[in-house]
Amino acid sequence: MTTAVLVDDESNLTDYLARQLATAWPELEIVGTAVNGRQALALCEETAPDVVFLDIQMPGLNGLQVAEALDPEIRVVFVTAFDDYAVEAFEAAAVDYLMKPVEDARLAQTVARLKDSSETPDKQTLAELISHLRHPSSRHLSWLRCQQEGTTRLVPVDSVIFFQADGKYTSVVTPTEEHLIRMSIRELEAQLDPNRFWRVHRGTIVRVDEITEAHRDLRGRYALSLRSRPETLRTSQKYGHLFKGM
Repeated sequence: MTTAVLVDDESNLTDYLARQLATAWPELEIVGTAVNGRQALALCEETAPDVVFLDIQMPGLNGLQVAEALDPEIRVVFVTAFDDYAVEAFEAAAVDYLMKPVEDARLAQTVARLKDSSETPDKQTLAELISHLRHPSSRHLSWLRCQQEGTTRLVPVDSVIFFQADGKYTSVVTPTEEHLIRMSIRELEAQLDPNRFWRVHRGTIVRVDEITEAHRDLRGRYALSLRSRPETLRTSQKYGHLFKGM
C-alpha cells in the first residue's frame, strides 16, 4: 500500500486535499498531516511515507527547504501558487506539482503518474532549481489567500481590479467581489508585477489595464475611471507622473 503525508499551513486546505485524494486514490493511506516544515520533517522521519504532498509557502521552513531535507526515496508533489516558470521547472526536475486551487482532473493526472512511476527525483537538479526559484526576481505574486467567515478563499491576482488599504487590512477588489487580507499595501507592492500594477496613492494599487480614463485636477491629481468597477480612484500628486500624456 502506498502511504502519504500532507503538508500545508492552512489545515482546511489539507483537509480538502485529503477528501479529493480519497476519491482519486482510495487505496492511498494518509499516515499523517503537518502544518509547518519542522513538523513535516519529524512526521516523515517517523512514518517514512512514499509520497509527500507539500505546500511551498509556509512560515519557518518552507516547502523548498523541506524537500531538500527529505529522504531521497520520498517522492514530492509540490502544492503551489507559483507562476508558469516554476511549474515548468518542477516538470523538468521530474517532481510533480499541483496548482492551487487543486483541480480534480489535474489531481487524477498526478495520481496516475505516481502509480505508474517508481522513479525518484534527481536531487541535484532539484537543488539547483530550488536555489534559482528562491531569487525574488524570478516570480511575482500569483494567488492571494483571503479569509472569509472562517473559510480560506484562493483569489488569483489576475482577477484583482485594485487594492485599497483598510485599517490593519487591505481590501482586494475583483469585478464582482471584495475580500480582506492582512497584508499592507507596501508588502503587496513589493510582490506584485510593477508592469501590471501601479501604486497610485499611499493606500491604493490598481491594475493598469483596468484604467480607462485619467482626469487631472489643478493640483496635479487624477481621477481614474475603471473598466470593470464603478468606483473612481483618486491618485495623490506624488504619483501624477504616471499619467502624463494620457
